[in-house]
Amino acid sequence: MTRLACSVFRLAFAATFASAAFAPNVGTVTPPDTIVLDGAPPVSEDLKRDLGRYLEFRSAAFSCWHPEKREILIATRFADTPQIHHVAFPGGARRQLTFGAEPISGASFNPRNADYFIYGQDVGGGEFYQIYRYDLTDGRSTLLTDGKSRNMGARWTRSGNWLAYTSTRRNGRDNDVYVMNPADPKTDRLVAEVTGGGWSIQDWSPDETQLLLEESISANKSHLHLLDLKTGARRQITPQTKDDVAYPAARFAHDGKTVLVTTDRDSEFQRLVEYELPGDGRTIDQARRVLSGKINWDVENFELTEDGRTLALVANENGVGRLHLLEMKTGKVLRIPQLPLGVISGIRWHRNGRDLAFNLSSAKSPADVYSLDAKTGKLDRWTQSEAGGLDTSKFAEPVVVEFKSFDGLKVSALVYRPDPVKFPGKRPVLVNIHGGPEGQSRPLFQARNNYYLNELGVALVFPNVRGSTGYGKTYLALDNGFKREDSVRDVGALLAWIKAQDGFDAARIGVIGGSYGGYMVLASMVHYSDQLKCGVDVVGISNFLSFLKNTQDYRRDLRRVEYGDERDPAMAEFLQKISPTSNVQKITKPLLVAQGKNDPRVPVTEAEQMVKAIRENRGQAWYLMATDEGHGFAKKKNADFNFLVTIQFLKENLIR
Repeated sequence: MTRLACSVFRLAFAATFASAAFAPNVGTVTPPDTIVLDGAPPVSEDLKRDLGRYLEFRSAAFSCWHPEKREILIATRFADTPQIHHVAFPGGARRQLTFGAEPISGASFNPRNADYFIYGQDVGGGEFYQIYRYDLTDGRSTLLTDGKSRNMGARWTRSGNWLAYTSTRRNGRDNDVYVMNPADPKTDRLVAEVTGGGWSIQDWSPDETQLLLEESISANKSHLHLLDLKTGARRQITPQTKDDVAYPAARFAHDGKTVLVTTDRDSEFQRLVEYELPGDGRTIDQARRVLSGKINWDVENFELTEDGRTLALVANENGVGRLHLLEMKTGKVLRIPQLPLGVISGIRWHRNGRDLAFNLSSAKSPADVYSLDAKTGKLDRWTQSEAGGLDTSKFAEPVVVEFKSFDGLKVSALVYRPDPVKFPGKRPVLVNIHGGPEGQSRPLFQARNNYYLNELGVALVFPNVRGSTGYGKTYLALDNGFKREDSVRDVGALLAWIKAQDGFDAARIGVIGGSYGGYMVLASMVHYSDQLKCGVDVVGISNFLSFLKNTQDYRRDLRRVEYGDERDPAMAEFLQKISPTSNVQKITKPLLVAQGKNDPRVPVTEAEQMVKAIRENRGQAWYLMATDEGHGFAKKKNADFNFLVTIQFLKENLIR
């Protein structure tokens, strides 16, 4: 679709919206001013009242420890967006510090100065994050970056004198490395020009003379580099290998002579390995030791105490997060209390070397902040997020199932079933496909999704099709390039599995997904319209060629590695052939498309051209677009209304 055609299409939507049915009606919900809704009937107030409690879930995320006291900063939402709050002790009041209209993406105190912290924030979901300094003395925020580029991954030196971060400031495409003293923004300087958008800062050396950098090429391949800040010299310290190897996380050890690295080198899974820091011209070769021991799953996060004595790591064990503590000197595993089954994230040690903070989310509890005393084993809960007055202890927990795909590959899924007493007989099923594609459905808190289970009696199935993380690097690469539609065939195998289950209604199956999951929804509708009742596509790819052309420059090469390089004629022909817009005549069931106007990853044109194609083929498509959102819905008012429209769509097209 040309730029002119897209503009005309947007004007057509606006005209439809202005002239059609959405003057406020008695008994209907008026959409927020930021929502453009087309092709859908008004949402009833009765529906909003019915699911009102499910719109009031809250969660909390750990941001950082106070540099001196046993206090924390968290991100949580009390109005429309997550903001930074201070909590003085476990279970204490959440005192709000920032009050912006846009979500804040975490905060970090200067590790030696409690007078200020830094935080990141974008505008309208565009993901061009800026770094700000918040001064606690007067509550003022100061912009530290240029206000236009994308600035990410800020990391402090241990002294707190310097902050390193990446920025696309130079050309809008490459993630160059910058250093500044946030107390004096004039010190900001470029220290390394790089090529590509996949660069990130992993750590400062203890003597603050070097930076450890990761260059991400794909989900399966990356390299580590050392940057000498005195000379500006940069060298790769990971070897070139025949097979793809990933090094997604790395830290300097306390002595500065070794590095701790997660890698799938010589392994199917990401192990935590200790390497000696190589001299000039050499690479990290023989591992000194494997710190994750016999854990045959991905190590997805790790943190070392400031004194270097204790190591915390989190392993993704078949989707469940498992916390492990080790004594660094001996490798001895330390005993800790059993934690609730769920997903653990954001681990961070206090400077005291004994308090470890982390987030924990489970099927029965929203994400909240906890800490573990490594010396006594005492577990403290710092936040207890509200759940709309609902009894979350009664929420359904998932069961992990496996089924065989078309080629015999075993694929797993999380299955949530509604209460069989309250909802007897065969139940409708909603298949929810995760994005990424390098993602994984895990037993997280389902928040408003519990409305499907508790009030509508709809079963939820979350497949982890090939290409998902968490099942080894071979599984992760099974959907790359020309194998793209093999993951869609996994959905076909899942539909066959669903039909064979006594409690599921084979005549009432819908599919929903966001981002790459949105593409999977569209592809499933192309291949299996005869087996599906409807689909919900949220910020999904509708045509790979237009997507690769219009996605932001800083991420295009990374996506080419995953989806295929459209500059190769054979690949371009293949991508065009499998794109949903090329097969729209095969989509014969109703579709809801939801999109953020400012999406930098999957541009709004992907949604517009899909809806246009469906309607030109005389199909049914509802369209919802938020003018102040990006890749998803971060503001509560928009997320709430999108959920209302989704429920109404599914009531009309799946449940009845």
